[in-house]
Amino acid sequence: MSFEYAIIVKNKTRLESLIERFNTKAQAKFYIESLGGNFDDYELEHEIFHNSLNSLQTQLSRVVKNKTVERVYLPSFIFSEKNLIVVIGQDGLVANTAKYSKGCPIIAVNPDKERYDGVLLPFDTTDFVFGVENVLSNQYNSKTMRFAEAKLNDGQRLLAFNDLFIGASSHISARYKISFNQNTEEHSSSGLIISTPAGSTGWLSSIFNMAYGVTSMFEKNLKPKRPKLKDNELLFAVREPFQSIRTHTGITAGIIKNQNHLTIESLMPTSGVIFSDGIETDFLKFNSGSIATIGIAPETAKIVTK
Repeated sequence: MSFEYAIIVKNKTRLESLIERFNTKAQAKFYIESLGGNFDDYELEHEIFHNSLNSLQTQLSRVVKNKTVERVYLPSFIFSEKNLIVVIGQDGLVANTAKYSKGCPIIAVNPDKERYDGVLLPFDTTDFVFGVENVLSNQYNSKTMRFAEAKLNDGQRLLAFNDLFIGASSHISARYKISFNQNTEEHSSSGLIISTPAGSTGWLSSIFNMAYGVTSMFEKNLKPKRPKLKDNELLFAVREPFQSIRTHTGITAGIIKNQNHLTIESLMPTSGVIFSDGIETDFLKFNSGSIATIGIAPETAKIVTK
């Protein structure tokens, strides 16, 4: 495989988003400081990120042609098999990029190790070039990541690197019929989270935190455990299920493997949605008549490791 271009994927900083909103930096500063916020932190974050980005672009230009793409354009950007991808930003940007990567190797760079945990960011600006050179010589190590998939009965589908959310677009209860392992029941809940192994330390972990926090009030010496999913497994959890005459709580969590799918039928006339990886603008409408089948997608992402 001969790689011709590196595609750098980045996102706007919080400061850049504020300036877009308020037209000028001075107006953005006035707004934040008038509310008691620390505008200096926005400026520091912006400066560190752009120093890292400039360093990355300079180093990368010495070894391969490259161009930069903003995250907002990813859904319409067409990656080629001759591309390698360099993501610089937070873990969530890696997750969002991976859905559109079409198997291109992804080198994920942490621009600010004092600010970002970097669970999905094995490189920084001091060593990412070694990863790039290894990819260019086809002598790199990588981890293959699986996606969750939501497929609707009208043919639409949505991939998730970390997790899918199925529910209502606002804080009203989601109404749906759920089927899993030959059991079916009607639900009223705050929606479902379906997590991949990569996402099990993210949104799903907060559900476990809540469950253990409540249970520990009544169960002494409780030892919290976190899910350890295999590559071919997804875990779903129902958020705040409500039991009534019509709605039940028998199906609240489960492991989805290659052959057993989760099926959700919407009972919501309006406001039903499915979105992935915390990006609410990347969604499918999920209203009455829609049936979603949740399983493991055939696509994979290739994350370059050290």
